[in-house]
Amino acid sequence: MPSIDKDLLIAFKEDNTAGFRKIVQKYQERIYWQIRRYTKNHQDTEDVMQNVFVKAWKGLANFREESNLYTWLYRIAYNETHTFLARESKRKTVDLDPPLFENSITVEGKDYSPEEIEGILKKAMESLPEKQLLVFNLKYFDELKFSEISELTGTSVGGLKASYHLAVKKIEEFIRID
Repeated sequence: MPSIDKDLLIAFKEDNTAGFRKIVQKYQERIYWQIRRYTKNHQDTEDVMQNVFVKAWKGLANFREESNLYTWLYRIAYNETHTFLARESKRKTVDLDPPLFENSITVEGKDYSPEEIEGILKKAMESLPEKQLLVFNLKYFDELKFSEISELTGTSVGGLKASYHLAVKKIEEFIRID
């Protein structure tokens, strides 16, 4: 476990509130973006993130320090996100957030607006099976190493590389067709 995690855990044991505040400050941005890739908007992400840190607060006293603190938080976030998505799949939502892309792109003489680019990428990613989507997000957006993803998911590095390769190919094929 990294020494910074040990320092954070010591701070938590000495003063739960102040120590937990330090943990949140250290990891809230990474957790936010991890959740945000799966949710439709900022508000949903904030709701899920609040649940993550409430669960972390309740469980931190029993944290066994067998894994990194981020790995533990990631697993909580992953579970909370999927619980939220399962619940939300029964409702219709409207995305009110601004687009991820700011500039239009011209491909083969056709201009694509930022909204179109984001829509195509989202559709491509939604077409992926859950495992491939997870691996793609962790590798491409979170820029984690396959060894780190293996620790998080309990999947072999070879299996992760295969899933990532398949995800990239499917996204490329989707984009070519669209």
